[in-house]
Formats: sequence, C-alpha cells, structure tokens
Amino acid sequence: MPSDTQLIFADHVGRFYTRRYGFPPMAGRLLGYLFVCDPPQQTIDELGEALLASRSAITGAVKLLEGYRMARRTRMAGERVDRVSLDPASQQPQNFDSTLHREHAALFREGLALLADAPPERRAPLEEMVALADFLSERLPALLDEWHTHRDELRARHTKKPDREEDVHHD
Repeated sequence: MPSDTQLIFADHVGRFYTRRYGFPPMAGRLLGYLFVCDPPQQTIDELGEALLASRSAITGAVKLLEGYRMARRTRMAGERVDRVSLDPASQQPQNFDSTLHREHAALFREGLALLADAPPERRAPLEEMVALADFLSERLPALLDEWHTHRDELRARHTKKPDREEDVHHD
C-alpha cells in the first residue's frame, strides 16, 4: 500500500506534467508513482489499487507513457501478467538531438521564404525561431557531452566502495 507522501508526490508530478506537457492527469500521476513505488515493477491491478484508478485508466496511461519511452512493460518467465516500470531511457535527456533543431530551422526557413517580400516586423518571429533552432543545434551536442560526464561521475559515486576498512560504517 502506498504511503500518503508517495501519493502526494504522484499528484504533484501529475499536475506538473498536465500543466507543462498536456499529459492526462492519470499519466502524470502514474509516472510520479513509478518513480517512488516499491517494488519498482507493478502490475496494472497493483497500480490501479494504489492510485485508486480503473484498470482502463491505468492501461491508457501506460500506453501513453510507453509512447514517450517513459514506462515499459516486462513479463517475468512463468507469469501471466505484465509488470510496469520506468523505462531506463526515460532518465536520458530528451530533445538533445541536434537534428531535431536543424529540422526546425529548415522548416522555419521555409516559412521565411514565403515571407520574402514581407516587412521585417512580419518576418521577425520566424527569424528568431531560425536563430534559436540554429543556436540549439550547435550548442546541444556539447551540453549533452557535458551531461554524460556529469552523470557518469554521479553514477560512480553511487557505486563506489570504501577504499579502507575505517571508511565502512557499521550500525
């Protein structure tokens, strides 16, 4: 049974993803709950019971999160039910693909071509979008490399074993 604090966190994530990304509230709540539930793999029925939601609401939320590579289903050998968990890909930076921003720039340049004879103030919004897309496509690869270095250092700290016996704390 989830704790009240876990459910409150799930609700906060749900509201955030609804407000910022237009997710249905249940999908955001499910995402939040998957971050804190124990065990980290849950059946559809367990998720429905925990979040006080119908099986169909949970299934729809899982499908949406799978589409965004934020959740995944797995099935253990011999089991007849899927287990839902966070997709490890969800912890990777999203929208850091510079080709996406190059495509945006090309798309906005196409719009600029349509406004070739328009006054500068009419062209300005598209020119800014081209400039932003160009800027992001140039800068994001370096930022992504920097993130990977930082993430690897963080992971190394989590897995590092004490070097000396006196560094080991006994309770």
